Amino acid sequence: MNSLSTQRAGKRLAYLDVKGALGRLGIVVLAVVMGGCAVAPRSPEEAVKERAQARWDAMVKGDFNAAYGYLSPGSRSVITASDFASSLRSGFWKTAVVEKVECGSAQSCEVSATIEYEYLGRRTKTPLRETWIREGSEWWYLRK
Repeated sequence: MNSLSTQRAGKRLAYLDVKGALGRLGIVVLAVVMGGCAVAPRSPEEAVKERAQARWDAMVKGDFNAAYGYLSPGSRSVITASDFASSLRSGFWKTAVVEKVECGSAQSCEVSATIEYEYLGRRTKTPLRETWIREGSEWWYLRK
């Protein structure tokens, strides 16, 4: 009698182990599938708008090292981070909003932004256009 109940208990535990493993595997598969659906490829305009806004957010904060990181590799090859930072005035920009991005090709986009700055004690808003280029798999600000 004891061996029969032990066999049944062993089979039941083995069944629960398989069922538990399949359940965990199902959860992993579901997470991978759902994760894949959630990551839709972004358009170049969306990618550039996000990076351009992040660059301007860094400029407004006075984080010129972060802003330098958005310069194209070619721009970074002709100006050092310290020279870039020393050419700018912290606290000058008050706000910046990227309004629109138009990509004329797969490698180049024009960004339209509105920046607000303080000059001679007066706040002024002005439109601004800048060029972003794709190099490799990333978009970069082209400093002119």
